[in-house]
Amino acid sequence: MLQIQVLKNNTEQVKQLLQVKNFTQLHLVDEVIALDDDRKKTQTQLDELLATVNQASKEIGKLMAAGQKQQAEEAKTQVANAKLQIEPLKASLTELEQSIESILFQIPNTPTPEVPTGKTPEENVEVRAGGVKPTLAADAVPHWDLAKKYNLIDFELGNKVTGSGFPFYIGKGAKLQRSLIQYFLDFNTQAGYLEYLPPFMVNTASAFGTGQLPDKEGQMYHMPADDFYMIPTAEVPVTNVYRDVLLKEAELPKKMTAYSPCFRREAGSYGKDVRGLNRLHQFEKVEIIQIVKPSESNTVLLEMVEHVEKLIQSLELPYRILRLCGGDMGFASAITYDFEVYSAAQQKWLEVSSVSNFESYQANRMKCRYKDADGKNHLVHTLNGSSLALPRIMATLLENNQHTDGITLPKVLQSYFGAEQI
Repeated sequence: MLQIQVLKNNTEQVKQLLQVKNFTQLHLVDEVIALDDDRKKTQTQLDELLATVNQASKEIGKLMAAGQKQQAEEAKTQVANAKLQIEPLKASLTELEQSIESILFQIPNTPTPEVPTGKTPEENVEVRAGGVKPTLAADAVPHWDLAKKYNLIDFELGNKVTGSGFPFYIGKGAKLQRSLIQYFLDFNTQAGYLEYLPPFMVNTASAFGTGQLPDKEGQMYHMPADDFYMIPTAEVPVTNVYRDVLLKEAELPKKMTAYSPCFRREAGSYGKDVRGLNRLHQFEKVEIIQIVKPSESNTVLLEMVEHVEKLIQSLELPYRILRLCGGDMGFASAITYDFEVYSAAQQKWLEVSSVSNFESYQANRMKCRYKDADGKNHLVHTLNGSSLALPRIMATLLENNQHTDGITLPKVLQSYFGAEQI
């Protein structure tokens, strides 16, 4: 969440930046500032009363020892009257703090100056592109037909056992999925990322920490009996490793990678864009996360973009990198780069990765800080990216590499899969 002091010191600038994200509830900024002013006044009154009680309590003992009983009784009355005011002030202070936090949770992160204005994906800016779009034979088919032809994925079986959006990967389809996961993890660990295998459920505090709550509450699978949420991405549990942690400056950066299934309700999704592997309720993804000093986060963001780009290049897929406009960005992100690969059979671009810098937004929610050489505490910056999301990568690999006698795999996957083609 945004820091109160930032809102107070840069009120109009913050409002202008929030408008780049098409955030319309700008009155919340003024409301939270007013509430914080009330909080400070209440805190001052409480501190003064506590000081009065403390001082008077000391005087009572001295007066009693000196035999000045009347003065001591007057001091006791003063303490009793002050104490009557303390509890209501404490309750008021707690209520104000909760109201402030509740509003702050509703205000998204401000975008960086590099973020283009715009409301729709069509207004995202292409940064660069690479690879060559393949020319397929006239009888080429989309991945859902290839999956059926080679018995790789059973969508109907998933419908039977669970529901739409929960496919079964079978035989060589399951092996290709496993090969991709292992290759992505190896690629990341060789670049210095420490591998984690996190829990696939998180508590409410973790979901709030990374910004999924309250913004994405309706998109997450919730288990009320335990108040746990199925994770929408490994970003949530892995970033929360450092919730309520004070790091030493020498410990930074923290570089982490994790495989996990991801669970998303995807409410409101329908039509041709959700067919096959294009949009699922459960899918697999490998994530990279970094926790860094604020002065280094912009450089680290570009390094992470280059890392994901090299991974996609190694898969020999045509791709493009987009800088998202304000209206297409995530709630907690300050700047996001999307990667899309070209699906030749569907003749469309498919998003396979988002790489984002959250600056101090998540860190402020999680109370994740570091102590510098002078002993001062600072909020860290957090970043994460998909490296990579599997469904659309698999869809594109199957479609772009299909031939009459099978599906050829990229060279980097052949040793993992144990064959050159399916």
